[in-house]
Amino acid sequence: MTHSPALLENLLRSRMHDVVTVEPATGGQAALAGIATRREAPPVFVKALAEPPPDDVFVAEAEGLAALRDIGGVATPEVLLADRDLLVLSVLRPRPDSETFWEQFAHVLARLHTGTVHHRFGWHRDNWLGRRRQVNAWNDDGFAFFAEHRLLRWLGQPRIDAALDRADRAALERLCHRLPDLLPDRPACLTHGDLWAQNILATADERPALIDPAVSYMWAEVDLAHVWTTSPPPEAHRFFATYAELTSLDSDWRSRMPIIQLRQHLAVLAQFDDDWGAGDQIRATLAPFRQR
Repeated sequence: MTHSPALLENLLRSRMHDVVTVEPATGGQAALAGIATRREAPPVFVKALAEPPPDDVFVAEAEGLAALRDIGGVATPEVLLADRDLLVLSVLRPRPDSETFWEQFAHVLARLHTGTVHHRFGWHRDNWLGRRRQVNAWNDDGFAFFAEHRLLRWLGQPRIDAALDRADRAALERLCHRLPDLLPDRPACLTHGDLWAQNILATADERPALIDPAVSYMWAEVDLAHVWTTSPPPEAHRFFATYAELTSLDSDWRSRMPIIQLRQHLAVLAQFDDDWGAGDQIRATLAPFRQR
């Protein structure tokens, strides 16, 4: 059964004429995705957007995968095609449900973060977080970068303004003003940028591999917070301890996770009808910053 006429049509238009079927792939939120079976080659993963995308959405994603692999040493799928309408990748495997896999991933993520320290925050181009552009203008100040391009940028979005009242939005502005007091001054490093558990897969030999990046040079804890707050499986419990040991992470890191994860909760609230509790999480984090 074909998952979507759009996927099949785009594949045929891209001269992949040996495609037989496109079966649905689960897990993503922002795109149509499937596994395409081919007569004359191995299957491939294919992704498109239901609405016409901006010209650079899949090109930017492919570049992010290359950066993670070539700069960060992380396994990623092979990019077979990236154009305006379509992204075609080699097929990865589901991650194993094992503590060993998650400990391996702790080493992978620690190497990515400690081995790519950068003197500025940002990226040489904008890319995409879900369906929204992620602005990556260079900045020497991580607090200013995070406030402007990862938190305050969501104000004015219709879903945000509907879900958060004026006091909530003012509280977010006060929190941004106080970021240097609330968070440690950390250097930038290459980050995946959208590191929830569904974006952690495995290679054929069961090494950790990553998909769907929104890369930038940012605080490492942006990635850590996303794993921490998106229901990692029970076998991941050693991941956090191992990562902390490898990166000399201080013992207070858990207390910072709600503030750092605000950027992802705001992105979810701004883009999806079902916010999976993001609105409640945002309001709870902002509560101490509301004026009494």
